[in-house]
Amino acid sequence: MTDALLRRPDRQEALSRVYVRALAARAGYLTSVPEPDRDSVDLRIQAGGRRHPALDLQLKATTMLTESPDGVLPFRLSRKNYRDLSDDTQTPRLLVVLELPKDDARWMTVTREDLILRRRAYWLSLQEDCSDVRDQQSVTVRIPKQNVLDVEAMRELMERSRKGDL
Repeated sequence: MTDALLRRPDRQEALSRVYVRALAARAGYLTSVPEPDRDSVDLRIQAGGRRHPALDLQLKATTMLTESPDGVLPFRLSRKNYRDLSDDTQTPRLLVVLELPKDDARWMTVTREDLILRRRAYWLSLQEDCSDVRDQQSVTVRIPKQNVLDVEAMRELMERSRKGDL
Protein backbone atom coordinates (compact mmCIF):
# COMPACT_ATOMS: atom_id res chain seq x y z
CA MET A 1 0.00 0.00 0.00
CA THR A 2 2.24 2.82 -1.26
CA ASP A 3 -0.29 5.64 -1.03
CA ALA A 4 -1.24 5.13 2.63
CA LEU A 5 -0.85 8.19 4.85
CA LEU A 6 -1.63 6.44 8.12
CA ARG A 7 0.96 4.32 9.88
CA ARG A 8 -0.09 1.15 11.72
CA PRO A 9 -0.51 2.94 15.11
CA ASP A 10 -2.61 5.65 13.42
CA ARG A 11 -4.90 3.00 11.93
CA GLN A 12 -5.21 1.28 15.32
CA GLU A 13 -6.18 4.59 16.94
CA ALA A 14 -8.72 5.30 14.20
CA LEU A 15 -10.33 1.88 14.70
CA SER A 16 -10.57 2.45 18.45
CA ARG A 17 -12.54 5.63 17.72
CA VAL A 18 -14.78 3.79 15.25
CA TYR A 19 -15.44 1.01 17.78
CA VAL A 20 -16.50 3.38 20.58
CA ARG A 21 -18.48 5.68 18.30
CA ALA A 22 -20.41 2.68 16.93
CA LEU A 23 -21.31 1.57 20.47
CA ALA A 24 -22.34 5.10 21.42
CA ALA A 25 -24.48 5.44 18.29
CA ARG A 26 -26.21 2.14 19.05
CA ALA A 27 -26.87 3.31 22.64
CA GLY A 28 -28.23 6.64 21.35
CA TYR A 29 -25.43 8.81 22.79
CA LEU A 30 -23.58 11.77 21.31
CA THR A 31 -19.82 11.74 20.81
CA SER A 32 -17.43 14.66 20.51
CA VAL A 33 -13.69 15.17 20.31
CA PRO A 34 -12.21 17.69 22.76
CA GLU A 35 -9.80 20.02 20.97
CA PRO A 36 -7.02 20.33 21.77
CA ASP A 37 -6.43 17.14 23.75
CA ARG A 38 -4.65 18.36 26.88
CA ASP A 39 -6.17 16.08 29.52
CA SER A 40 -5.78 12.64 27.91
CA VAL A 41 -9.39 12.74 26.72
CA ASP A 42 -9.73 11.46 23.15
CA LEU A 43 -13.51 11.17 23.06
CA ARG A 44 -16.46 12.36 25.14
CA ILE A 45 -19.74 10.46 25.21
CA GLN A 46 -22.89 12.27 26.33
CA ALA A 47 -26.35 11.03 27.23
CA GLY A 48 -29.64 12.81 27.73
CA GLY A 49 -32.16 12.44 30.50
CA ARG A 50 -31.72 13.42 34.10
CA ARG A 51 -28.41 15.20 34.81
CA HIS A 52 -27.15 14.68 31.20
CA PRO A 53 -24.27 12.39 32.20
CA ALA A 54 -21.06 12.05 30.23
CA LEU A 55 -17.94 9.88 30.05
CA ASP A 56 -14.49 11.06 29.01
CA LEU A 57 -12.37 8.37 27.35
CA GLN A 58 -8.71 7.86 26.65
CA LEU A 59 -8.58 5.47 23.68
CA LYS A 60 -5.82 2.97 23.02
CA ALA A 61 -5.49 -0.01 20.70
CA THR A 62 -3.07 -2.92 20.74
CA THR A 63 -2.36 -6.30 19.21
CA MET A 64 -0.44 -7.35 22.33
CA LEU A 65 -3.10 -7.79 25.02
CA THR A 66 -2.43 -11.03 26.90
CA GLU A 67 -4.34 -12.30 29.92
CA SER A 68 -2.23 -12.90 33.02
CA PRO A 69 -2.71 -16.01 35.21
CA ASP A 70 -4.84 -14.01 37.68
CA GLY A 71 -7.38 -13.08 34.98
CA VAL A 72 -6.39 -9.49 34.28
CA LEU A 73 -5.09 -7.80 31.14
CA PRO A 74 -1.88 -5.86 31.88
CA PHE A 75 -1.46 -2.74 29.75
CA ARG A 76 1.38 -0.18 29.73
CA LEU A 77 0.20 3.40 29.98
CA SER A 78 2.31 6.58 29.90
CA ARG A 79 2.78 8.41 33.19
CA LYS A 80 0.95 11.47 31.81
CA ASN A 81 -2.08 9.43 30.73
CA TYR A 82 -2.08 7.58 34.05
CA ARG A 83 -1.99 10.81 36.07
CA ASP A 84 -4.66 12.50 33.94
CA LEU A 85 -6.98 9.49 34.18
CA SER A 86 -6.54 9.13 37.95
CA ASP A 87 -7.42 12.80 38.63
CA ASP A 88 -10.60 13.39 40.62
CA THR A 89 -12.94 14.90 38.01
CA GLN A 90 -16.66 15.59 37.83
CA THR A 91 -17.00 13.68 34.56
CA PRO A 92 -15.65 10.13 34.95
CA ARG A 93 -12.56 9.37 32.89
CA LEU A 94 -12.01 5.87 31.58
CA LEU A 95 -9.22 4.11 29.77
CA VAL A 96 -10.55 2.09 26.82
CA VAL A 97 -8.21 -0.42 25.19
CA LEU A 98 -9.22 -2.04 21.90
CA GLU A 99 -7.70 -5.47 21.33
CA LEU A 100 -6.97 -6.18 17.66
CA PRO A 101 -5.65 -9.33 15.93
CA LYS A 102 -1.90 -9.34 15.26
CA ASP A 103 -2.49 -9.57 11.49
CA ASP A 104 -3.79 -6.16 10.39
CA ALA A 105 -5.52 -7.73 7.38
CA ARG A 106 -7.92 -9.30 9.93
CA TRP A 107 -8.75 -6.10 11.82
CA MET A 108 -11.81 -5.36 9.73
CA THR A 109 -13.81 -7.16 7.05
CA VAL A 110 -16.53 -5.68 4.85
CA THR A 111 -18.94 -7.91 2.95
CA ARG A 112 -22.29 -7.31 1.34
CA GLU A 113 -24.01 -8.42 4.57
CA ASP A 114 -21.55 -7.49 7.34
CA LEU A 115 -19.09 -4.99 8.67
CA ILE A 116 -16.89 -6.86 11.12
CA LEU A 117 -14.37 -5.19 13.43
CA ARG A 118 -12.50 -7.99 15.13
CA ARG A 119 -11.92 -8.44 18.85
CA ARG A 120 -13.25 -6.10 21.51
CA ALA A 121 -12.41 -3.25 23.84
CA TYR A 122 -12.02 -3.22 27.61
CA TRP A 123 -12.49 -0.32 30.03
CA LEU A 124 -10.84 0.69 33.28
CA SER A 125 -11.42 3.51 35.75
CA LEU A 126 -8.26 4.76 37.45
CA GLN A 127 -9.93 7.48 39.53
CA GLU A 128 -9.45 5.58 42.79
CA ASP A 129 -5.87 4.54 41.99
CA CYS A 130 -3.33 6.49 44.03
CA SER A 131 -0.06 4.93 42.92
CA ASP A 132 2.99 7.17 43.08
CA VAL A 133 4.43 7.29 39.56
CA ARG A 134 6.83 10.23 39.84
CA ASP A 135 9.91 8.22 38.90
CA GLN A 136 8.30 6.09 36.19
CA GLN A 137 7.95 6.77 32.48
CA SER A 138 5.02 4.36 32.22
CA VAL A 139 2.73 2.36 34.46
CA THR A 140 1.30 -1.11 33.96
CA VAL A 141 -2.41 -1.00 34.71
CA ARG A 142 -4.47 -4.13 35.30
CA ILE A 143 -7.74 -4.32 33.38
CA PRO A 144 -10.21 -6.94 34.64
CA LYS A 145 -11.06 -9.31 31.79
CA GLN A 146 -14.79 -8.94 32.54
CA ASN A 147 -14.65 -5.17 31.78
CA VAL A 148 -15.65 -5.67 28.15
CA LEU A 149 -16.94 -2.46 26.58
CA ASP A 150 -20.12 -3.26 24.69
CA VAL A 151 -23.44 -1.41 24.37
CA GLU A 152 -24.80 -2.80 27.64
CA ALA A 153 -21.62 -1.92 29.54
CA MET A 154 -21.64 1.59 28.06
CA ARG A 155 -25.23 2.07 29.25
CA GLU A 156 -24.30 0.80 32.73
CA LEU A 157 -21.27 3.12 32.87
CA MET A 158 -23.45 6.05 31.82
CA GLU A 159 -25.96 5.24 34.56
CA ARG A 160 -23.13 5.09 37.09
CA SER A 161 -21.95 8.49 35.83
CA ARG A 162 -25.52 9.83 36.21
CA LYS A 163 -25.56 8.69 39.85
CA GLY A 164 -22.03 9.92 40.58
CA ASP A 165 -21.01 6.33 41.27
CA LEU A 166 -18.04 5.89 38.94
